Amino acid sequence: MTVYPLTFQLGFLELTGYGLMMMVGFLMAGWVIQRELRRRGMNEEYASDMVVAAVIGGIVGAKLWYVVLTQDPSALASRSGLVWYGGFIGGTLAVYLNGLRQSVPTRLTMDLVAPSLALGYALGRVGCFMVQDDYGVPTAVPWGMRFPEGLPPTTAHRLNADFGIPLPEGINPLDVLAVHPTQLYETAAMMVAFWALWRLRDHAHGTGWLMGAYLLFAGTERFLVELLRAKDDRILAGFTVAQLTSVLIAIAGVIIMARLGKQDEVAIPANSIVRGPKTT
Repeated sequence: MTVYPLTFQLGFLELTGYGLMMMVGFLMAGWVIQRELRRRGMNEEYASDMVVAAVIGGIVGAKLWYVVLTQDPSALASRSGLVWYGGFIGGTLAVYLNGLRQSVPTRLTMDLVAPSLALGYALGRVGCFMVQDDYGVPTAVPWGMRFPEGLPPTTAHRLNADFGIPLPEGINPLDVLAVHPTQLYETAAMMVAFWALWRLRDHAHGTGWLMGAYLLFAGTERFLVELLRAKDDRILAGFTVAQLTSVLIAIAGVIIMARLGKQDEVAIPANSIVRGPKTT
């Protein structure tokens, strides 16, 4: 199957599928948090506050991480160059600081955002598919996809030059090869994670335990999908930077789940925003 990027031209403004799905991901994540606040009888306005903080912190963190990896400061001014782990760290820090500012216990915020993180990531990967970025290695499976205008195109020459993938004997370097649509693999995996985390909202564990479950899901999923990704940053025993980071994230998840395994509710300060009236 041959797939081309999805773009929309609105006058002088070009909107890519990635930009569209990133916006949808943030909006849906905010809606999920809002629903959970409503279920708990808390102020739903905290959801929009978290989304704004996550957008700003996430974009800044994703850009800075990319610049550190590539040593290319010019990426700060471009629309490309966003790394998920940098976005996750930046967004997490921004949401954490926003919660402190509004007197919301960090562990409560952790429980509130865990399902939305899985959903937002799943939708974001659809955006990656729409711009043909972050795909996998060449494959002969029936659902393999060719990206002649991908980032970069999946021609034999570009796969070899950019990712060190050997050229098949006798192949034309300009041939467009089918690759694993790893973006869609991640979307499917994290939608399952979202479903599981949503079902676990009433867990009989300490407040914040759900974040540990999310980190375990996310770290495991990313580690496994990297086995099929077309990458050029395999540094330690063939593992990518993302895989090494994934191991640390999964370990952090296990530690959080272990430490918050017993029922333990946090006290909400009287001046916390979540104690305010619900939005109607």
